[in-house]
Amino acid sequence: MTEEIIIAGFGGQGVLSMGKILAYSGIMQNMEVSWMPSYGPEMRGGTANVTVILSEEKVSSPILHDFDTAIILNQQSMDKFEQSVKSGGLLLYDGNGITRHPERKDINVFRIDAAEESSKMSSTKTFNMIVLGAFLKIKPIVELENVIAGLKKSLPKRHHHLIAVNEEGIKRGMQVVRELQKAK
Repeated sequence: MTEEIIIAGFGGQGVLSMGKILAYSGIMQNMEVSWMPSYGPEMRGGTANVTVILSEEKVSSPILHDFDTAIILNQQSMDKFEQSVKSGGLLLYDGNGITRHPERKDINVFRIDAAEESSKMSSTKTFNMIVLGAFLKIKPIVELENVIAGLKKSLPKRHHHLIAVNEEGIKRGMQVVRELQKAK
């Protein structure tokens, strides 16, 4: 099993953190892992993406052009990465700010309204964990306890008081993700 993932959005949405947590989770499960971030010099507000590869076999290169999964958090990323999803693959997106929804018919499309859900939880910092929960509901490639361990590993100790609310966000994302289309 190998899962090649691109997570893309604006800096400040937790794109890189989500990728790092997935990578740590894979390590906790004795998987081979690659985590390769890419972001502009402006960081917050600029575009950011991260490629994560989780595999039971050695990862030969972190550089990918096609992905099993694309997790899209803004319109610019939809425009850039929708065509990079392999036929039969998964595109998961947050609907906030998306003006052109996915058009391909050969991929599985899911929507998560993570911005709205994080507002309901009164913690907008859970946005990326809600998205991660949605992804893990669709493709449970890492176990929840390993995700929590990955969260503890990636968060500085001064933020460990947020682990419980982030775990709640993951579980919320698992509950509210919606399938929009099956690949044809």
